[in-house]
Amino acid sequence: MKTEIIYGIHPVFEALRAARRDFFEVYIAKDKISKRLEKVIKITESLKIPVKSVKPYQLKSITGSDMHQGIGLKASPYPLANISDIIDKPKLPNCDNFLLIIDNVLDPQNLGALVRTAVCVGVDGIIIPRNRSASPTPTVSKASAGALEHVFLAKTTNMANTIKDLRKKGLWIAGMDKDAEKSIYASDLTYPLAVVIGGEGKGIRPLIKKYCDFLISIPQAGQIDSLNASVAGAVVMYEVFRQRKYKN
Repeated sequence: MKTEIIYGIHPVFEALRAARRDFFEVYIAKDKISKRLEKVIKITESLKIPVKSVKPYQLKSITGSDMHQGIGLKASPYPLANISDIIDKPKLPNCDNFLLIIDNVLDPQNLGALVRTAVCVGVDGIIIPRNRSASPTPTVSKASAGALEHVFLAKTTNMANTIKDLRKKGLWIAGMDKDAEKSIYASDLTYPLAVVIGGEGKGIRPLIKKYCDFLISIPQAGQIDSLNASVAGAVVMYEVFRQRKYKN
């Protein structure tokens, strides 16, 4: 069975809390036992997961990172969702669908930041391309502060067809484009919606942009003419959240 090492206090804690993976062993750096770490260790003990003490340099080797915060968790790979799991996910009464499509984002840090915001605003799911995208690795889980462990995330081999399916399900597709004339603040984002965030530098691919129902932008006043993907995503996701929460 394939396994991977989740590292960092929040990612390990959230993975254990979400309980969507199989867990095999926990690695603890001998000189890194903090109060926060003790809390996580107690959970692993209650779940009867073997705990192994290692030296810090060994933990760095095991996790492949200096950012392990004294803990690593050997677990099954991230449980990808199916597109149908996201599209047909049951909704609460009076709550319209809200999906995030991340197109061509290659930086794991940006993907992690987008996932973290998406969980905070309550998106129903995230869809990324199978190729030309960062994958939901332990690095992304760390960048998301463990939020990745709670979100429904699916990969698609054909984003254009996936968008067509979403439209058939009654969702509108809003693409983020810094040159779009219509502002996010002048757009009604309260109906069933999938927001498309493009990658660093190039934005949404032209083919994917073609299948969007409309394009929206974030107004700016400074001399820098664009935001990075994670910041732009956070701004538009919270605008959707604001409109839905406070609509009359």
